[in-house]
Amino acid sequence: MTKKSIKSTKPAAPQVKPVKVSVAPAKPTEAKPVKKAAAPKKKVLAVKPKPVPVPAPAAVAAPAAAATIPLEVTITALIDIGFGNQLFIRGEGAGLSWDSGLALECESDNRWSLKLPSKDGPVTFKLLVNDLTWSAGENFQVAPGGTVVVTPVF
Repeated sequence: MTKKSIKSTKPAAPQVKPVKVSVAPAKPTEAKPVKKAAAPKKKVLAVKPKPVPVPAPAAVAAPAAAATIPLEVTITALIDIGFGNQLFIRGEGAGLSWDSGLALECESDNRWSLKLPSKDGPVTFKLLVNDLTWSAGENFQVAPGGTVVVTPVF
C-alpha cells in the first residue's frame, strides 16, 4: 500500500496569545459640581448705512398755484344771546351776502363758530341775532386762512 499524505487545503489559523487583563477595584469618586459653559460671544458686524438719494429741490410754486389751494376762515363769536335764539352772519367774501344770513354753529351757551372756504381776499362781516337784529359798531374783517374771535354787542 501506498501512503497518502493528508494535508489540508485550508491554511492554518493564526495563533493569538491570550492577554491577561487585571481589573483594579473601583475607587469611590466625589461628585464635582457641573460648571455652566459661557455662551459664545456673538460677533457684531458694523453695517454702514446705504446713502439715501436726496431728490433735487422742487421748483418753487408760482403764486398762482398757491391761490388754487382753498384757505379756510374760522369765525368765532363769544356771546350769550339767550335760549332759543340763533346767531347769523352776513357780509362779503367767502360766499357771504349782505342780503341773507348764514347760521353759525352753537358750540356752548356763549360760543358760536363757523368755518368758510376763502380764496379771494379778506372776508368782511357782521353778526345778527335770528338774522334780524344787527350787531352794533363797525364791520369785522379777517384775512384768507385767518381765524378771528369776536365779541359782538347788540
